[in-house]
Amino acid sequence: MTKTSAREKLLDAALGVIRAQGYAATSVDDLCRAAGVTKGAFFHHFASKEALAVAAADHFNAMADGLFGAAPFRALEDPLARFKGYVAFRKAIIAGDPATFSCLLGTMVQEAFASSPAIRDACGRNIGAHASGIATDIVAAKALHAPVADWDADSLALFTQAVLQGAFVLAKAKGDPQVAVDCVAHLERYVDLLFAAGATKAPAAVDPTATNRSAVPNQEEAP
Repeated sequence: MTKTSAREKLLDAALGVIRAQGYAATSVDDLCRAAGVTKGAFFHHFASKEALAVAAADHFNAMADGLFGAAPFRALEDPLARFKGYVAFRKAIIAGDPATFSCLLGTMVQEAFASSPAIRDACGRNIGAHASGIATDIVAAKALHAPVADWDADSLALFTQAVLQGAFVLAKAKGDPQVAVDCVAHLERYVDLLFAAGATKAPAAVDPTATNRSAVPNQEEAP
């Protein structure tokens, strides 16, 4: 059995503690207590709480990549099925305490975007990296299923993250994960509509002026 290092214990603790009570309300003592390590061990690995938070952003994204990479939808052949499977999987894991299903990156950046550029940049980098991974399937799905769509795959990938982060905020505000589930269900419907609308080109619009002109006899031809 591989022994977990103090650094890994602190990173794992940060995922739960910060999502449960926020970055500002989390102290070094809280993190040490949750990780079961001393403050000496903390400062051996991290210069500050901010330094731990930056490392935790990368740690959270690696954990998420592992979770989604091993999910059943990844084995689907159709890229649209994979993208829709990703959204459905995100919806399925929304349950219980928001600390268990919400995003560490969204939680921290909402608090620290102005006070800590290092945390803001770490969260933005990792949210962007996650969205880029999703965009790979969206690009392939668009080419296969919505060839005439005029929307951008990267922006749709970021939009999925915007919906998810907003859904987590609402779940916290209302104390009910169901509101987040409902929001993601609307995202599923939106994705269906986008791909349906982009599947075939809409009929060319008829210029009523041109139609009327064609109905009027040429003056030279008139009796």
